[in-house]
Amino acid sequence: MTYVYNESTAVVGPLAAFAEPHTYDLCEPHARSLTAPRGWDVVRHEGEFEPPPPTTDDLVALAEAVREAARPTPRPPEDDQDKQSHSTGRRGHLRVIPPNL
Repeated sequence: MTYVYNESTAVVGPLAAFAEPHTYDLCEPHARSLTAPRGWDVVRHEGEFEPPPPTTDDLVALAEAVREAARPTPRPPEDDQDKQSHSTGRRGHLRVIPPNL
């Protein structure tokens, strides 16, 4: 969607294949239900709203996201204080107090 201010017109069409200033991508329900201010016209694209074909940027971003998700996260080393806290029933900021017998 974009606005043509000097003609008081809102133009709704298919998704752009590349970024353009002063344009906005809308989902199909919002693109179909868009209304313009009083005195403005709305020009709508006739036909189906099809997603643009994937670009190499999309494919690279997807591959990087998959690599990042598959990368194992290292466990922080346990120090002596952590080992002591487990033996006393302390876990993080919480402490287990045994019942009095």
